[in-house]
Amino acid sequence: MTTSTSEPTAATREDLIRQEARRLGFDICAFADVREPWPASGRLVEFVEAGRHGQMGWMADTLERRGHPTAMWAEARSAVVLGVNYRPKDDPLARLERRDRGAISVYAQGDDYHDLIKSRLKALARWLQGRFGGELKVFVDTAPLMEKPLAERAGMGWQGKHTNLVSRDFGSWLFLGSILTVLELAPDETGVESCGSCRACLDACPTNAFPAPFQLDARRCISYLTIELKGPIPREFRPALGNRIYGCDDCLAVCPWNKFAKAGAEARLAAREALEAPTLEDLAALDDAGFRALFARNPVKRIGRDRFVRNVLYALGNTGDPELMRAVEPRLDDASALVRGAAAWAAGRLLDPAAYAAVRQARLAQEADPEVRAEWT
Repeated sequence: MTTSTSEPTAATREDLIRQEARRLGFDICAFADVREPWPASGRLVEFVEAGRHGQMGWMADTLERRGHPTAMWAEARSAVVLGVNYRPKDDPLARLERRDRGAISVYAQGDDYHDLIKSRLKALARWLQGRFGGELKVFVDTAPLMEKPLAERAGMGWQGKHTNLVSRDFGSWLFLGSILTVLELAPDETGVESCGSCRACLDACPTNAFPAPFQLDARRCISYLTIELKGPIPREFRPALGNRIYGCDDCLAVCPWNKFAKAGAEARLAAREALEAPTLEDLAALDDAGFRALFARNPVKRIGRDRFVRNVLYALGNTGDPELMRAVEPRLDDASALVRGAAAWAAGRLLDPAAYAAVRQARLAQEADPEVRAEWT
């Protein structure tokens, strides 16, 4: 443990931490006492017990550790909660009108934010320990720490009706990271829910994934369906995907609090030109090597080529453009059964009944996979 030779006053200490956080590129820094009661744990238990976590089994497996910050680390006393603004320059919903282009969620159009934030968190943690001493631990998204309730506790905003964090200064566009420490840091005032009667985020959801305000059924959420779900997406949701091929920004983008936020200034999080509005036809042609090259250092890479092309084929089917059958047809012979099944569904959306019947008959004669056959029948 590193000890400090001169201990600043509590107020000065928090100010110095905020100054260093800003120097490292964080847009906001706040503090919370992690030993207080944690009502968010009850909501999480209800979410898992209702099965609304879907295939995200790791949520159930780590439920006890997620129940309270001190369940992650009993010695923790305070949390330093950091945020990076990633508000896009343009309206992300405008891309939904270009049906032949793929809509990738704003957060996944640049470099992987986990890498960016983790490197800055570690730098801040080294500075913090060197300056003030005390043990600490760093967390960013992938660890079982409930960061949105923690950010609310630190006064960075509140969890809106879409269950995401809403900030008066940054709207719904904040990446979060946290440092737990044994230091006694003066906590900020807890955020106060300020959604009022607004339900724009609830009404914007294409699949009605919110059973009630402040509740999410992940099994209906397009972000879950296109990213976490490993098999075919249920047929009832496919038309609602539109051209969304990775994630969904609808509930975030319509939040009225966004009008107070400026566009994010972090260059590494800015959209890559190749990912702002890629053509579905080009994306459907990706093999594994091409997929890995296109999404190098990008969060899309983690779902793999087959799951991604599955999403692209659903989007192609939703265009209703028979000309785009040329992009679907090669995937009917794809090595992946998941891809072939999605291609079969897209063919049914793009071909006229007679042409579809002919293709269907030919494919059923050679298709052995039961799930793909089910798509044809």
